[in-house]
Amino acid sequence: MDGRSISQIITRIMQISKKSKVVAVFSAPLTIYADKISSMTDVAINIGRSYASSAPLDLDSMLQVYRKIAKKYLNNGYSNAFQNHLDEFNHRIIISLKQAAENRRFVDVIRSRTLAYAGEITMSYLMDFIMRSNGIRSDHADIDNWPIITDDNFEAANFILEESKHHVNHFIDLIERNDVVSVGGFIGKTVDGLETTYERGGSDRTAADIAILLHENYDVSMDFGKDNAVLSADPKIVFNNLESVEYLSYNEARLAGMFGMKILDPVAIKEINDYNLDIPIAITNMNDPTKKTTIRKDVPVTDDENFVKMITGKRNCSIVRMDSNAASHLIASLEKEKMYHDYIKLSPYIQDDIEITRLLFLDADYVRRHERFIRAYDPETKIVYGRGAVTLIGDMMWKIPGIVSSVSHTVGDHHINILNLDAQEETSRILIIVEDKDTIVGDTVKAIHEQRKQILNGVSI
Repeated sequence: MDGRSISQIITRIMQISKKSKVVAVFSAPLTIYADKISSMTDVAINIGRSYASSAPLDLDSMLQVYRKIAKKYLNNGYSNAFQNHLDEFNHRIIISLKQAAENRRFVDVIRSRTLAYAGEITMSYLMDFIMRSNGIRSDHADIDNWPIITDDNFEAANFILEESKHHVNHFIDLIERNDVVSVGGFIGKTVDGLETTYERGGSDRTAADIAILLHENYDVSMDFGKDNAVLSADPKIVFNNLESVEYLSYNEARLAGMFGMKILDPVAIKEINDYNLDIPIAITNMNDPTKKTTIRKDVPVTDDENFVKMITGKRNCSIVRMDSNAASHLIASLEKEKMYHDYIKLSPYIQDDIEITRLLFLDADYVRRHERFIRAYDPETKIVYGRGAVTLIGDMMWKIPGIVSSVSHTVGDHHINILNLDAQEETSRILIIVEDKDTIVGDTVKAIHEQRKQILNGVSI
């Protein structure tokens, strides 16, 4: 918050840059806004909406955090250079906000441009000058020569590799001439040069897209600095007997991210997978870089392998039940047109000689916003809200004898009602659907995690 971890970040970058070139992707900083900790992205959204509603808020809060960080970490030689960029970005923000006020809408390129210059772009420029102040030979990706090209879905953009290749030469030149290149995450540009943004968590996607873009020129790997390496459950839910996870497959990491583990954006892994690449990913504990989790496309299995890597849960889910023929068309539209992947296809069932598909949406708010769209494919669609999903994750769980019955008994013994249980060998997961009420989801995760040793040994509890 307000740059408190910058010294730690600089130390980590220095360590990595001794062995290889570094492209450092930065998110918007955290700050205190309205007496609570907020991302600068949220601050900018709040101010943008205030302009659109003709009740503009003070802009100084969007600049104060950068002035504070610059004062603490920049030497005099770089303070003026950064201030010039800050003034320029502030000017661009003002123009965008005036457009939001005129149009009475804070959307599309106006929104993306405001978020870019209030957050990630400014932070990436600032971090470049901080690295220079610490003697690192660095530079930043210039927003006017941006390497990440996307479509024009401004608020939920999609990476376009072939177009990005046409813009990569300037970026490669920066890499060749420096030890570190700073890049703002979350931000893209259209072929016409208009700013776009990914959905939230987009800095992970930026890192993945840069790795995809550079893999033909370099031997690429990715390193994400986090508070912890990957643990066997979310430490905010389970407090005792957590174990470090040494290796994850892409599939395991993506599932964990979808079901609430703060590892990295599952779409980032999907994009690497879609290009059939095997780029090594490390999740590194910033407090102790010797502790890390390695993520690869495929992970070798050893005799002492822990076949259940993680137990995690997701609240605010919804289940959609509809005719399987209609569901196939809905899924095609979600995947190809809406680029939406935050759902799981559960086992179908037969009702009145008709096969019914069940889709578990991991964001019930999305379903609420798109009910009319979903029901258009089948007027008889049934939608159930108020569901939580808990899952065990491990590609090789099918090797554990009696694992499904063990898990079921464990949850039942804790007086938790299982509304649905979905286990498929091919999906590397066992899904338990419970009511999303009070602490039920967290209690289910705790119950399974407490008994994981017995479950791993195939003991029916």
